[in-house]
Amino acid sequence: MNLLVNAMHTLPSLFLHTTSFPSSQSSFLLNYPFKSTTRLPPRCQTIACASNGVVFSAASDIDMFKNKHGVYAPKQKKVVVLWDLDNKPPRGPPYEAAMALKQLAQRFGDVIDMSAYANRHAFIHMPQWVVEERRERKQLDVLERKGLTVPSQPYVCGVCGRKCKTNLDLKKHFKQLHERERQKKLNRMRSLKGKKRQRYKERFISGNDKYNEAARSLIAPKVGYGLASELRRAGVFVKTVEDKPQAADWAVKRQMQHSMSRGVDWLFLVSDDSDFSEMLRKAREANLGTVVVGDWDRALGRHADLWMPWIRVQNGEVAEKDLVPKSERRREEEDELFSVSSLDGNVDSESDLLDGLVDELVAARTEINGLRISAFSEGEEEEWDSEEEEWDGEEDDGYY
Repeated sequence: MNLLVNAMHTLPSLFLHTTSFPSSQSSFLLNYPFKSTTRLPPRCQTIACASNGVVFSAASDIDMFKNKHGVYAPKQKKVVVLWDLDNKPPRGPPYEAAMALKQLAQRFGDVIDMSAYANRHAFIHMPQWVVEERRERKQLDVLERKGLTVPSQPYVCGVCGRKCKTNLDLKKHFKQLHERERQKKLNRMRSLKGKKRQRYKERFISGNDKYNEAARSLIAPKVGYGLASELRRAGVFVKTVEDKPQAADWAVKRQMQHSMSRGVDWLFLVSDDSDFSEMLRKAREANLGTVVVGDWDRALGRHADLWMPWIRVQNGEVAEKDLVPKSERRREEEDELFSVSSLDGNVDSESDLLDGLVDELVAARTEINGLRISAFSEGEEEEWDSEEEEWDGEEDDGYY
């Protein structure tokens, strides 16, 4: 004990204070969120002293990291999102779908990687909702040009603010003025080299958000509907794989193995392909949390900790109760099943049933015209007659 006390006094004053606390406060100190201006090392262990020289130490270590303010804070969990575009393309605007998926993943921790894999056919394919939207826009433009339809508000250019009567006039103004200026800037940038080219690009090309926003709504892409560019705008790394069978699946599997080696905490997989079942099983064996987003809760849903429908994720309709893993949900159901309150409720229901049965039997017992009628009356009369016959027999035998 003396050696232990001496070792305690040799610890730095940063981790150990000489003030002693009652034993009732030791557990409170271990769980209390310590806030101080003192900077702690990246990996620390909470130590507290109690009365009579007894030491209490936390059993688990807390991973800490230094934030931008120079203060150490608890380390957030790492989340990786892998998107199989060949199997699960967005059913609406790609940017909104990617942002909804990213916001869902941010509920589990810090998203360090968000990747999407597909071959070139996924980027040149035109979904049905895009075809219908462009057809409706073209019909409306024809009606506005003929004067059969008048817009309630004029069309405003997002770059210069000019007002136009029809959408076709706005497109013509944008192409003749802003698109031509944009092309001149690109030609000027290509003629420069080195740092001058980089500074020119950052100033006139990359930072021109007004032009990019207006061009997305007015200029249709020559190929496809801008799937890759919209996903990149949402912060998704888009990878185009070779035109071979299962090429995207192999790319996703390689990225899953790389994520498991990086020590991530949660893995999001947007797919319904059952070929990923083996990889999900290996991820769960490595104590890695898995979340599957798809349309069918089948093979992948059985091997994942959590399954979510793709349509609800895109619409942002995922509630907090839907984020509970299956293991915790099953444990809560078992706790409710074998809880004391549920057992007391079963006992009370059985006792109420027994009381009701007795009340019915008692209610059947009544008197009609001075006669005693009961549910037990017939048996009572037979027993009473047999006792009288035995009594008369004893009197006849002279035993009375």
